[in-house]
Amino acid sequence: MNILESNIDKPINIEKPGHQSVPLVISSPHSGLDYPADFVKNSALSKQKLRSSEDCFVDEIFRYAPKVGAPLLKALFPRVFVDVNRGPFELDPTMFNSCLPNYVTTKNQRIFAGLGTVAKVVSNGEEVYKNKLDFDEIKKRIETCYNPYHIELKRLIDQTRDIFGFCILIDCHSMPSNAAKSATPKPLGKKGTDIILGDCHGSSCHPSIMNAALEILTQAGFSVKRNNPYAGGFITQHYGKPYESVHAIQIEINRSLYMNEKELKRLDGIKMLTRIMTDFMINMGQKADPMPHLKGAAE
Repeated sequence: MNILESNIDKPINIEKPGHQSVPLVISSPHSGLDYPADFVKNSALSKQKLRSSEDCFVDEIFRYAPKVGAPLLKALFPRVFVDVNRGPFELDPTMFNSCLPNYVTTKNQRIFAGLGTVAKVVSNGEEVYKNKLDFDEIKKRIETCYNPYHIELKRLIDQTRDIFGFCILIDCHSMPSNAAKSATPKPLGKKGTDIILGDCHGSSCHPSIMNAALEILTQAGFSVKRNNPYAGGFITQHYGKPYESVHAIQIEINRSLYMNEKELKRLDGIKMLTRIMTDFMINMGQKADPMPHLKGAAE
């Protein structure tokens, strides 16, 4: 695969408010649609099958973040090309035509599942690639796609913390409806759980922030679970540092609420869901403040 051919000219998009008025940063890492032509050509799968790993339309659902007063960071490349919700070099050595450098992580649960920084499989378990990969090609993907996303995400977090004294990062995802059903032994309806919030089992944000998110979404009529089966990926784990005044929550939305999962098409429900998530961001910006709790503890 030619390294130059698989470059993506614009890997990310940042939509900022004219004035940031809330302590939120909204991250959409898995909704990118810019599939390099040579990547699709060299894949063992059709583009439609490659798209099965997308968090389809999640960036649209949170598109009003700037109007709420928060920046929205979006990956424009697909997660199957490179996954920014992983460490920078979580790679399966069996995918490559040569030995990997010592700094590469080659063993963890995500890699064993085929879902490293560069995925071996898509959501249904089918393998992505026809042939072995060159490490130089993957290193180029990381340099041109992965790194810019994390550089900008850190910058937005730091800027927000400088303005407000703390930052709340909301990392936005969607989940297959079958995963949502398995998240609870007694689903409230055919769809099972509507939303799963992850805070890395309490380590990535102050409890008051998670409780606020749970309350807002439950009052909006959703069936909401916490940390099961999605407790938070790399972004939530890496950036969520309450002791440094950065609080991170991962949100997983049941795809059956807003899309046809087989045809990857929007349903009418996406309009209402977008309105509700806009209200969610407004309420989180107003209500989710860890500072009074921390001040009380200090006193």
